[in-house]
Amino acid sequence: MSNKKSLPPYVCPYAGELLAGVDEVGRGPLAGDVVAAAVILHPQRPIEGLADSKKLSEKKREALFDEIREKAWSFAVARATVEEIDRLNILHASLLAMHRAVEQLSLQPEFVLVDGNRKPQWNYACDTVVKGDDRVAAIAAASILAKVTRDREMVELDQRYPGYGLAEHKGYPTKVHMEALERLGASPVHRRSFAPVKRQLELI
Repeated sequence: MSNKKSLPPYVCPYAGELLAGVDEVGRGPLAGDVVAAAVILHPQRPIEGLADSKKLSEKKREALFDEIREKAWSFAVARATVEEIDRLNILHASLLAMHRAVEQLSLQPEFVLVDGNRKPQWNYACDTVVKGDDRVAAIAAASILAKVTRDREMVELDQRYPGYGLAEHKGYPTKVHMEALERLGASPVHRRSFAPVKRQLELI
């Protein structure tokens, strides 16, 4: 029996329709950009099956990705680059990516819900929601857009920088990735500020 306690339902202080959810993907990997998405769902066009993108199968994520883009009132995907991650640190780069995603929405929100417990510095009325991708539909939708986008990009990077297995582990520090990093050195898309990459570079 699991000892984990489920979080209570999130009660949003905003009751209007122009509500954006925002989430990011890619804080943990050693390579690639951090990608964020923002979504304003259409209240008359519900989407079934929204959940934390990490808990969905790839097939389900891909199907929801298309449905979200078709039905949402507005959506945007943005990023912070590897260079920005190394310059700012991963937390601030993630917040920057989320800030960019919300700003790029074609329909600007009246209220924003941010996954996690940190929010960007901006003028939007907002709230943070711990485990929001499990508790708020708009944040779940954002997590799906961000993850599918980033996963596709990692498959493309795998073709440009073969040998690391980026298409399989998506840049996360798996055993295969660590062994490849030791064998091949760091590629241009590896994050120099992350300890495993920094250690490898110092050995060269």
